[in-house]
Amino acid sequence: MTSVKVAILGFGTVGEGIYNIFQEKREQFKEKLGADLEVAKILVRDVSKKREGIDAALFTDKMEDVLAVPNLDVVFEAIVGEEPAYSYVNQALENRVNIVTANKVMFAKFGDALQEKAAKLGVQVGFEATTAGGVPVIKTIENILRVNSAKHIQGILNGTSNYILSKMRLEGVTFEEALKTAQQLGYAEADPYNDVSGQDAFKKLMILSSLAFGEQPKWEDVKVVGISEITLAQVQQAAENGQRYRHIAEVGLDAAGKVVAKIGPELVDADHPLYSIDGVDNAVALETDYIGKITLVGPGAGMYPTASVMIEDYADMIVKKPALVTV
Repeated sequence: MTSVKVAILGFGTVGEGIYNIFQEKREQFKEKLGADLEVAKILVRDVSKKREGIDAALFTDKMEDVLAVPNLDVVFEAIVGEEPAYSYVNQALENRVNIVTANKVMFAKFGDALQEKAAKLGVQVGFEATTAGGVPVIKTIENILRVNSAKHIQGILNGTSNYILSKMRLEGVTFEEALKTAQQLGYAEADPYNDVSGQDAFKKLMILSSLAFGEQPKWEDVKVVGISEITLAQVQQAAENGQRYRHIAEVGLDAAGKVVAKIGPELVDADHPLYSIDGVDNAVALETDYIGKITLVGPGAGMYPTASVMIEDYADMIVKKPALVTV
């Protein structure tokens, strides 16, 4: 049986989830993947921090230690922000190590370049977890686009904003009250700017744009509007009219074939594919030339939805081999 060494960069919510799944499912992975997957190193900022039940020797604050692991096959990047994440995954690729990332901020900007570099070096990049948490959007779109051409994408790409708008409608609370509850439940950060301003959804949409249309619009041309100005009175009036506010990110081709995008709150009717999406769920509605429109729905964030998707990315790398069909 093949022994596979893996490393985790970052040990916050997602990084810890990755580690836990590897420990809990190690025997299952041996059976289903034919490989013994071992976490060999974990990169953290503070190696002195006590972490119960985990061998302290696994932790390091130096990327050099990670890359020094003999026969390292994959790095799971679960760091927040553009740097040092980009530098670290670049180093991993240069050492011919596969990477799997959940970092939408970094990947929206550098994803195309990283994938090109990986292809040249004969390694792979997994990025399913960058866009919609536990929803398999990337793999689904990749499969569909082998035959179809994308026409338009609409999505609820931020669970925090969706939770807030849902709570305002269902419980009759203000934006501020709904946000406070979201923070208490861990759905929103202490600084919720990226979520409620639309910046988080924007980064995810740019990744989907690259995937579906082969390019991103100029970032400065994309109108991004958050949800903080929506009042309870507006939400209640919409409900009386049979409508709901949804924070929608969309990208598509205009009449001239140019890729255009926007992010902002919209009123949707009951026949809209995103009308029924409540709480912290994410959803993506993809319209293509042959299939028409399909909608994917699922948990948008969290320790295990995101960690699971990242490990699924790597499992695909292990089992995906060129198929030779004879007729």
